[in-house]
Amino acid sequence: MAANKKTPEKLEPVLGIDIGGSGIKGALVDINRGVLVSDRLRIPTPEGAKPEDVANEVSDLVKQIKYEGVIGCGFPAVVLNGMVMTAANIDSTWIGKNVNDLLSVQTGQKVYVLNDADAAGMAEMSFGVGKDHQQGVVLMLTVGTGIGSALFIDGKLVPNTEMGHMEIDGKDSEKVASDAVRKRKELTWKAWGKRLSDVIARMEFLLWPDLIIIGGGVSKDADKFFPFLKVKAKIVPATLQNQAGIIGAAVYASSKISK
Repeated sequence: MAANKKTPEKLEPVLGIDIGGSGIKGALVDINRGVLVSDRLRIPTPEGAKPEDVANEVSDLVKQIKYEGVIGCGFPAVVLNGMVMTAANIDSTWIGKNVNDLLSVQTGQKVYVLNDADAAGMAEMSFGVGKDHQQGVVLMLTVGTGIGSALFIDGKLVPNTEMGHMEIDGKDSEKVASDAVRKRKELTWKAWGKRLSDVIARMEFLLWPDLIIIGGGVSKDADKFFPFLKVKAKIVPATLQNQAGIIGAAVYASSKISK
């Protein structure tokens, strides 16, 4: 009789939080399956997005969910070992602050923070369209208010790539081809798609990815602009959409406590 195989350990749901320019979203995540197992709550990001104000709102969200345990949090900045290094879309007083410590103290729970695009990328690579692409180079772009990026080599994250701030025509890429630019300038899908194509082509020249994943809010309209993206790599829309940041943050926190 064959020996019984060990059943994989089933992990408890983990709270994932996604801090954005307009909203702070959170939900419990089943990290075995990569799905939300509670309602997705949203609190408006406080005006100015200053550290203490954001921390207070995160604490309120945790209380609303009535959660105790490790928390993962996606954050719109370069984050090195918990330290905020940039502030493109948040208040400059974040720079130099240990966001892990600030949110852990404010919530009374252990919080692990990573770049928001990296969080979305981890979700897509674990449970979304990237899960079958664990070899080679995968580039995920989150296209919305700005352009975030997450780079994976053989399934491993290269954190804080910030390709959306790569210069093109003397401007940050996200100032040329974000979805916010499309809306503000009232560009057609074709005109905007060509802009985005130029930006992606520059990234492709530098990184030569095997697969490019387009996420963020615009991914739901992929059929409207994908025909105008002239790139060499295979390019696909993300599948987890606005849940990706929450799921990826929870996966990241889980990886920290499982070590």
